[in-house]
Amino acid sequence: MHRTPPAARAPRTTPAPRGTRTRRPDHTRRTDRTHRTAGARAVHVRAGRLLAAGVLAALAATGAAAPAAALGPAPVPATTDAGTPAVTWSVRPGTPDGPDGRLSLRHVLDPGASADDAVVLDNLGDRAATFAVYAGDGTLSEGGDFDLPPGGSTPVDGGAWVALGDVPGAERQADGALRVTLDPGARTTVPVTVAVPADATPGDHPAGVVAELVTGEGVRLAARTGVRLHLRVTGEVTAALAPQDVEARWVPSWNPFAPGTVHVRYRVANTGDVRLAARTVAELAGPAGVGAAEHRAELREVLPGQSAWVEGDLRVWPVVRAAGHVDTRPWVVGDDVVDAALRTGSASVVVWAVPWSQLALLVVVVGGVVLVRWRRRRTAALVQSRVDAALAAAGVPAAAQPAGPERSATTTPARADDARADDAGATPAVPAARTDTA
Repeated sequence: MHRTPPAARAPRTTPAPRGTRTRRPDHTRRTDRTHRTAGARAVHVRAGRLLAAGVLAALAATGAAAPAAALGPAPVPATTDAGTPAVTWSVRPGTPDGPDGRLSLRHVLDPGASADDAVVLDNLGDRAATFAVYAGDGTLSEGGDFDLPPGGSTPVDGGAWVALGDVPGAERQADGALRVTLDPGARTTVPVTVAVPADATPGDHPAGVVAELVTGEGVRLAARTGVRLHLRVTGEVTAALAPQDVEARWVPSWNPFAPGTVHVRYRVANTGDVRLAARTVAELAGPAGVGAAEHRAELREVLPGQSAWVEGDLRVWPVVRAAGHVDTRPWVVGDDVVDAALRTGSASVVVWAVPWSQLALLVVVVGGVVLVRWRRRRTAALVQSRVDAALAAAGVPAAAQPAGPERSATTTPARADDARADDAGATPAVPAARTDTA
């Protein structure tokens, strides 16, 4: 139970007379709000700790290990149970005298040669902690960060060539890993020996040494840190990247006056022997280069024999068929030295960009024109039928009335002659018959 120290208690005040209203000072109300906010945060913290404890209990019940976390040179803090201090630890390259300022272990060895090195493990937390220290093959996470497989995985490349030396008080595991327990603020040095087989292939063989926090029986937290091992075996190497498994998908725009989208996805594979960074470009264009578009990307590194996925969107007009290629251009990473020609890779890509929205607009326009012309003809026919009905009602024989313009051309002169005859008041003269006499 938490008790407020006497010095921190608020002085007693005389209550106000009954029936009167008092207004607390502003700073008092702000203090109350602050206390309520702090209390809410405390509730959230306690809830988060209870949730973490529940997850740990579930892991302990199943005996499963949490997913691996990316490696990093900085100290890693971790809280295991509610109410226990956080554990912070670090692993750095060094000597028996302590860390030596290096960022990683770097060795260039001939086949059959070996080298000795060391890493320094520090417990920077406020309580004792147990760590699982082991070596493994290097890999890359989905985000492109260097990582190692989770503990228990059997290394098959550079990690299998790394052996950890004896540490006072450490427990040796069956797979060669060490189980080290350190008091708060304690430090230990782990000897590392790298022995390259005589039949090792030339090139890079990435590996690393990690320290993973262990708690309970068979439960490992998803928090670890380690040191990367840059290991190169001498010999003739190749440096090449190649795009593989290229996929292109057309997504039309519902706006007929805007381009659509081509979603491109491909895998950049390192087909050489050394790690490389990559600059990639995907280009698409219609017939005769119409509507050209491109997407560029960069990869910090791709390890030998491994690959990384690249995705991108290209704004392409619906040109029915768009074709192009994906190019991968390698370049050297950091301070690496590559005594080989850098080989680029290329792969073709084709996608059908059907102009669905433009076709829909064309159908609407043509249909509108046809509808307007049909309505005009229908209206004209309706008017003509009404004119014919009116003439029939007036007693004009339908046979004597030709349709269309001919009707007005033949009937108008006769009506004009009749009108002139009526105005003269006389009947038209009848020409006399001519007789011939002998």
